[in-house]
Amino acid sequence: MSKIVVASTNPVKMAATQRGFHRMFPDKTFHFEAVSVPSGVREQPLSSAETLQGAMQRTRAASECMPEAAYWVGIEGGVETDRHGVGAFAWIVVRSSEDIGQSRTGTFYLPPSVADLLGRGTELGEAMDTVFGTVDSKHAGGAIGLLSDNAVDRIQLYEQAVVLALVSFKNDGLYKPDRSGHDGTGK
Repeated sequence: MSKIVVASTNPVKMAATQRGFHRMFPDKTFHFEAVSVPSGVREQPLSSAETLQGAMQRTRAASECMPEAAYWVGIEGGVETDRHGVGAFAWIVVRSSEDIGQSRTGTFYLPPSVADLLGRGTELGEAMDTVFGTVDSKHAGGAIGLLSDNAVDRIQLYEQAVVLALVSFKNDGLYKPDRSGHDGTGK
């Protein structure tokens, strides 16, 4: 049984990780644990690079706390302003002792009222709760759940990116040569 450490105690991040691993490796058994570790970035990352850095730092910190795990998973949500407005997304990083996989979720744009609160230093979950009159939405459907009326929730958004971050682990021989002389080309 492989131990997977999720570098957050947020139940949404745990559920997305569990679903992603079970979808990619349905015949394997996993034990999942959560650990609260710092991201090393702002509470609300404001760029793709800062968000990725936060996810990477979470996996490093989790591996230091629980070095016996087979995998460490860091999930960091962020926002970034571009010509279309303020987009929200997350980076997922999956690390093992030998490899690393990463993927970014799809991006969705936030309403101006939420973007304005973010511009004043409010974290996305808190901004969404203020605008929608909800409590602790980031531990439930999140911003995407509120904006899509749960057509897509935060777990679903993250789960797909967890699956994508695991592609190189699922197809190890295609991504790096093995000792049998396989050259990683798939031939």
